[in-house]
Parts: sequence; structure tokens; C-alpha cells
Amino acid sequence: MSKSAETEAGLIKVLDPAKVTTKKIMRAVTDDDAEVRFDREAKPGVSNLLTILSVLGERSIESLEQEFAGQGYGHLKKAVAEVVESSLTPVRERTEELMADPAELDRLLARGADRANEIANTTLNLVYERMGLARR
Repeated sequence: MSKSAETEAGLIKVLDPAKVTTKKIMRAVTDDDAEVRFDREAKPGVSNLLTILSVLGERSIESLEQEFAGQGYGHLKKAVAEVVESSLTPVRERTEELMADPAELDRLLARGADRANEIANTTLNLVYERMGLARR
């Protein structure tokens, strides 16, 4: 999966439907060898899938290599799709909730803006003080 790809085939969008995400992962480019092992130079596609699974699944790459030893890439891709979906589902659901309630979305945006203003004003006051300038 790449953010710099010329097509969207290797691009996972957070709000894409689950079926679209899974389909993209299942079509991820690997290689002709069926060995699941981490090797960025010789197996960049497999290494990328292992990295995604490792990070989102909170497991070491070594343990994943052992788990998928002797299995084809399909098993690895399925596991990656499952962990990506479990990670994205709460974000998608919350986005849908907020989009269905514009008043709540506006309230949260206003609260965030107020907090950002507090932080910015505190920082500006500190800068003015350290520069020896009076703030009006």
C-alpha cells in the first residue's frame, strides 16, 4: 500500500467502505515466491504487509513470520485486511455519527477552535514577554 502510487489501487482511504479496503489489500502486489518473510529489498510488498500487520496488530514481525511460515500470501493478506478493518471501523462509525448530527459537529469544532485560541494566546504572550514587548 503506497501513498505515492499513480493509481488509487494501493491507497487505503480511511472512509472507504470495508469491502473496498479489503479488496485493495487482497490485490496488494507481492511476488512470485510464496515465502512470507520480511526483506525490504527482495520482498517490498510482503514487507509492507508485515509492517502494517505488525503495527496495527501490535505484534513483532518475527512472530508474524513464524505464524505465516508455510502459508501463502492469501492468509497474510486476509489477516492484514482484518486488522485494518478493525482499526478503521471505529473511525468510520464516529464519522458517520458526526455527519448525521451537524449541531454536534459544529459544537466540537467550536470547542476545538476555543482550545486552539487558548494555546495560541498563551504562546503569543510568552513570546511577547521574552522579547520584552508589551502586548495590547
